[in-house]
Amino acid sequence: MKQYTAGDMVLYSVHGICRIMDRTQRSFGGQKQEYYMLKPVYAPDSTFFVPVDNENLVSKMRRILSGEEIKKLIQEMPDQNSYWIEEEEDRKERYQQILSSGNRTELVRMIKALHFHQQEQQKKGRRLHISDERFMKEAEKMLYEEFAYVLNIRKEEVLPFILQQVQVAEKNEVS
Repeated sequence: MKQYTAGDMVLYSVHGICRIMDRTQRSFGGQKQEYYMLKPVYAPDSTFFVPVDNENLVSKMRRILSGEEIKKLIQEMPDQNSYWIEEEEDRKERYQQILSSGNRTELVRMIKALHFHQQEQQKKGRRLHISDERFMKEAEKMLYEEFAYVLNIRKEEVLPFILQQVQVAEKNEVS
């Protein structure tokens, strides 16, 4: 199991980018054990305590990507195949798995599929299902927070940055 130290930056599940503030002994429910104390960068009033020996919860903590890894992921975005899962229950289950895994490539595919489906729905005068909208917002939050933090830009600048990088990559392929 991965060990973290105070000061490490991690992506913690759907909670976003967190700084590990400390590794501390706490007593919750009468049992004393060791916890990672996490502070979300974009929600500094929140604090999460993750039991060091809880493999399931610790596995939801992932190292953040480097700037180079983010740029590579963005360059690969146009090539990422996305497909719509017609069956709603299957779609919900799959999207929940993707959010839990934090796999950035899968998050990109999911956002892409939801975005294309949203465009199709708008052409028909409809909206996305509320659950699909929530999945898209959570996936975007996870990616955009990480990209903003690592690239040292505001969250609102992430999408324009991605679009600009994709255009540059596409122009380079044509040349």
